Amino acid sequence: MTEKTPPKWAKPVLEFGPLLVFFAAYLWLKDRVFTIGGVDYDGFIVVTAGFIPIFLISMALLWKLTGHLSRMQIVTAVLIVVFGGLSVWFNDPRFFKMKPTMIYLLFGGVLGIGLLRGQSWLQVVMEGVMPLTDQGWMILTRRLMLFFFGLAVLNEAIWRTQTEEIWVYFKTFGLTAAIFVFFMTQGSLFRDHGTEEDDKGA
Repeated sequence: MTEKTPPKWAKPVLEFGPLLVFFAAYLWLKDRVFTIGGVDYDGFIVVTAGFIPIFLISMALLWKLTGHLSRMQIVTAVLIVVFGGLSVWFNDPRFFKMKPTMIYLLFGGVLGIGLLRGQSWLQVVMEGVMPLTDQGWMILTRRLMLFFFGLAVLNEAIWRTQTEEIWVYFKTFGLTAAIFVFFMTQGSLFRDHGTEEDDKGA
């Protein structure tokens, strides 16, 4: 399917909407217990069960509107289904809390494998988004790999040592803010290794 141009609001709404729905639903149901089939499920598990189809529907709509899903989005969807499903099946929230750890370890590991091969696999995915020199892509890939590993460690520390509610706040706002801050701090890299000016002068 060829890529389409959706309304500007569609992509952020479909990407971040499910996370905000998860957050709002958790605050609403966190202190409630639901008995289903003779088994008690707390609010977190029920919200997780609802989050999975909502996320998949949002990704389907995004694909319908844009004609494209990135590899990162596909992998994230698979891990949400797997770890969210395990949490619901075993009635154990730890699986879903480990999901960000697995995502960031996987992304960091993939970038690391590319670096060991002397390649920036980040460049393959995002070259059309950020015009950088080959050296710039290698530097950004190395930094992002370390950043992903750091987020994996941080997620483990938060969910294992803090309350469930703190982890939900961290997952909803902390991880998103961390990624935003990371790219904001790469301004000098984009300036020193950007190719936009060269392209204009060509």
